[in-house]
Amino acid sequence: MSEAEVILKTSSPCTRSSLATDLRQLGLTPGSIVLVHASLSSLGWVCGGSVTVIQALMDVLTTEGTLIMPTQSMNYSDPAEWEDPPVPREWWSIIRETMPAFDARITPTSGMGRIAEVFRTWPNVLRSSHPTVSFTAWGKHKKVIVENHSLDNSLGKESPLARLYDLNAWVLLLGVGYDRNTCFHLAEYQNIGGAKQVQKGAPILEAEQRIWKQYSDIEFDTDNFAEIGIAFEQQGHVRLSQIGKAETRLFALRYAVDFARNQK
Repeated sequence: MSEAEVILKTSSPCTRSSLATDLRQLGLTPGSIVLVHASLSSLGWVCGGSVTVIQALMDVLTTEGTLIMPTQSMNYSDPAEWEDPPVPREWWSIIRETMPAFDARITPTSGMGRIAEVFRTWPNVLRSSHPTVSFTAWGKHKKVIVENHSLDNSLGKESPLARLYDLNAWVLLLGVGYDRNTCFHLAEYQNIGGAKQVQKGAPILEAEQRIWKQYSDIEFDTDNFAEIGIAFEQQGHVRLSQIGKAETRLFALRYAVDFARNQK
């Protein structure tokens, strides 16, 4: 959606103050630990764009809280798996040999939206080390959440999602649907009998040298995430509200993962 289209659909601009008020009314409080998936355009026109959204979230959580966002870079993966779009087979070896190594400091996000990409570069934000499914965090618990992100089984028991489960964090879907709800992946590992084991690859730095590293994981299946989310919402565990013009959902990550595990 173009900025002109967003302006036409907005009756009053969102500001740092108005967004913070909406977030507090939804139920966010100082000290909350929140994993955020967000769409900037869904909010309507925001004065200050992504920066304003992040500032509003930080205003509400305060430094006693913790703000987390997924910062995936799925293009830092084996080109043999690429589908949207695919690349010619004869390119695969060239890509594997020359793609820059993942670097948490500079590797951009891919397909995560403007808010997540701006948050990635924010002062005092830490990023986990996984080349394709990293997370960034700011606030009180940022270090324990992002450190020791396992290369194998990337969203499993040694991932930021598992640490968020342990910390009883919240999930905020800000203008996006359950198909974007990353925490459901943790349930796929907890119900490992139904998951297909696969080998993946990515360029990483090891002993300060770029290498192409193979690792083990499961084949993710997001096809029923929207269906699981709707069923979860019907159980009464989700707070619904509107932030700006965005339909917004807030729920406990642990409840969502436990529910999804029993649906797989």
